[in-house]
Amino acid sequence: MASDDRWSPEEADRPTSKLLRKSKDSPFVPAGIAGFFAVVAYGLYRLKHRGDQKMSVHLIHMRVGAQGFVVGAMTFGVIYSMYKEYIKPQFEDHSEK
Repeated sequence: MASDDRWSPEEADRPTSKLLRKSKDSPFVPAGIAGFFAVVAYGLYRLKHRGDQKMSVHLIHMRVGAQGFVVGAMTFGVIYSMYKEYIKPQFEDHSEK
């Protein structure tokens, strides 16, 4: 694992340090999680004001919205990691010459 060389015993008892380290490696994961919770919170808020819409239809819409946000964040995360790993080094190599 790439992050093993930065591990120290002092950080083992701090769960926030692991979350921060993972956030630096994959910045779109926390964004996906935050978006998921935002859609769920919005769905719970709108639960009172859904009108004559059936509960099952409301829950399906909220599930699709939450999944769409997470899939979108994962897609942007993969694109970002591909850029960081493949495209950015090529630009750096050409700029050094």
